[in-house]
Amino acid sequence: MANPRLETLKQLLNQNPGDSFLRYGIAMEHVREEDYEQAVAEFRELLNRNPEYVAAYYHCGQALERLGDVEGARAIYQAGIELCTRTGDLHTRSELQTALDLLG
Repeated sequence: MANPRLETLKQLLNQNPGDSFLRYGIAMEHVREEDYEQAVAEFRELLNRNPEYVAAYYHCGQALERLGDVEGARAIYQAGIELCTRTGDLHTRSELQTALDLLG
C-alpha cells in the first residue's frame, strides 16, 4: 500500500531537488516503514548534497545497523563525530559517540 506522506514528500522533492529537509523526511519515512536499504540510499544522497546535515549521520548509522552493516554504521558515526567536533555541536556529537560505543 502506498504511503501518502512519502508520495507527497517525493512530489515536493521533485519540485525542489536541493531541499535537504524534504530528502531527510523521505529517508525517515523509509525508516518508519522499515525499508532500511532505501533509507540509507536517501541519507547518503542527502549527505552527498549537504554533508553538514548532522541528524542524518545518526539515523543513517541506525539504519545501517538494522541492515547488519556494522562497519558502515561505524564509518558514518565517525564521520558525524568529526563534523560535530569541527562545528562545536556537542549534543549531537555525544549521541553519535554513544551509538559508536554501543557497536563495541
